[in-house]
Amino acid sequence: MKTILTPVKEVERKWLVVDAQGQILGRLASEIARRLRGKHKPNFSTFQDTGDFVIVVNADKVRLTGRKLEEKVYHNHSGYMGGLRTRTAKEILASSRPEELIYNAVKGMLPKNTLGRTQLKKLKVYAGSEHPHEAQKPENLEL
Repeated sequence: MKTILTPVKEVERKWLVVDAQGQILGRLASEIARRLRGKHKPNFSTFQDTGDFVIVVNADKVRLTGRKLEEKVYHNHSGYMGGLRTRTAKEILASSRPEELIYNAVKGMLPKNTLGRTQLKKLKVYAGSEHPHEAQKPENLEL
């Protein structure tokens, strides 16, 4: 039996809109990563980018279960001595860029190579309910 590979130029990509309001962060991020990789398609292969574009709106209204809001810590280092910056999930949600929470969660679920970085570029996250991708005619994705 032969494996049939779809050429990357012939892959049909959809644009999907996900509303993050009231969704649990981890479950939302795992489904988004699955759609970005293309694992829901029958022509999925591990070394090709066959996934869809995903637009996430209302990223500032995402939920975390348990005490993760106060206890989950994100680290960022500037590269200089003493340049470690730590922030909790609550601080990130209250900041001017709450999209970081979903972006980092999805980034951790994608492959750590050039293919994963390419797939991550197809993720668009917005804090509010508006997005500038109406021209692509995105479909709603219910999770």
